[in-house]
Amino acid sequence: MSDSGHKHFRLSGSQTILLGFFLLIVIGAFLLMLPFSTKTGEWTGFLDAFFTATSASCVTGLILYDTQSHWSWFGQLVILSLIQIGGMGVVTMTTVLSRLIGKKIGLQARTTMQEAVSAPNLGEIMKYTRFIFIGCVMFEAMGAVMMAPVFVPEYGPLKGIWLSVFTSISAFCNAGFDLNGSYGEFSSMMPYMDNPVIVITLVFLILTGGLGFLTWMDIRKHGLRFYKYSTQSKIIIVMEVILILVPMLYLWYGEYSDLPLNQRFLASLFQAVTPRTAGFNTTDYNSFSGTGVVMTIILMLIGGAPGSTAGGMKITTIAVLFFTMLSVFKHEKAPAVFKRRITHEAISGAIAVFMLDVIIAVFGAMIIAKIEDVAFMKALFESASAVGTVGLSMGLTPALSTVSKIILILSMYTGRVGGLTLVFAAITRRSIDNRHYPADNIAVG
Repeated sequence: MSDSGHKHFRLSGSQTILLGFFLLIVIGAFLLMLPFSTKTGEWTGFLDAFFTATSASCVTGLILYDTQSHWSWFGQLVILSLIQIGGMGVVTMTTVLSRLIGKKIGLQARTTMQEAVSAPNLGEIMKYTRFIFIGCVMFEAMGAVMMAPVFVPEYGPLKGIWLSVFTSISAFCNAGFDLNGSYGEFSSMMPYMDNPVIVITLVFLILTGGLGFLTWMDIRKHGLRFYKYSTQSKIIIVMEVILILVPMLYLWYGEYSDLPLNQRFLASLFQAVTPRTAGFNTTDYNSFSGTGVVMTIILMLIGGAPGSTAGGMKITTIAVLFFTMLSVFKHEKAPAVFKRRITHEAISGAIAVFMLDVIIAVFGAMIIAKIEDVAFMKALFESASAVGTVGLSMGLTPALSTVSKIILILSMYTGRVGGLTLVFAAITRRSIDNRHYPADNIAVG
């Protein structure tokens, strides 16, 4: 009997992305379990190591142990490596390494790469990959150099440089891990709340990482000629400005009105930027009003741009839903933005992503609130932080039980790889049904 009847098993692009992140997490977890990964020389339990590896690989920043106090230099290096690979993307890093050793990149690998980084053009995918890698290294190096004059005098040359590099990579990859535990466990960037060099540098890194590499290609190609940018880049830039200025104005008047002027500006700017989706904080969120907490949760779920180091449901998703809503109000046949019609596929995808992320965040919070016997809003803050791969916390995560940790692990994983990627990986091509049923009208609203 010939082999022609046998079908070769081949992973789809979505399945490759899922498997790549899972293997990265597993390898990271086993390394973090080892005694020399901790400062005390003790083994770390598998679930706690797996949680930390997931948080780092999915560039989230939720932690069970203070990074500086618990992990040794080796453990910190493992965490930083997971952040870098997870931030650039497993597929991107694999492609870059393959090119460095001279391996040819096939069509399927290029297609997977296109899906992983949300690239529009398959023909230029290798050029796009090279741009991502060089861009990451350049911005991270720039951030480390900018912060070194603060950290080196404070910690000494070696530790200061290490702190600068670690913080820069963590910020650009929107990871939220820090090494400021010497000021107190889980202090994040609160010791530098009024330091303009650190705050402005971190804001710069967070925004550049979260803007999306496709947008940066437009900026590099067309300079400041905004009208020549792609529709997606235009939406991203306008939404970024809105999502910085509006929260910043609220924070200025609603949360920080009692601070001195310079601290007020830096705190308002930083807390407007970091929820999407960096995970650093210069303020204890337990001091926020209910309105401030809800606003932060919304920003965490929105996230950054597609094809960036940021997570969340993405600002383009929110923009598509907003313009779709406006088109319904105005009885238009199809929504449009910048004189371009939004496709039915984009609208369907936006609805699916929005509903999936909200459902995961809310139901995860409901379970955590019940198990941990805490207020729902506090549980929702942690759950939204996990789904949006943000890393901000109201102090609940380190004390979570096993079930709650597993819920956050699954949420972080889903949030990083993308809900649609997860669904597409589970649905084979043969299960896609293209039948057309008779239409019927259903009243809504």
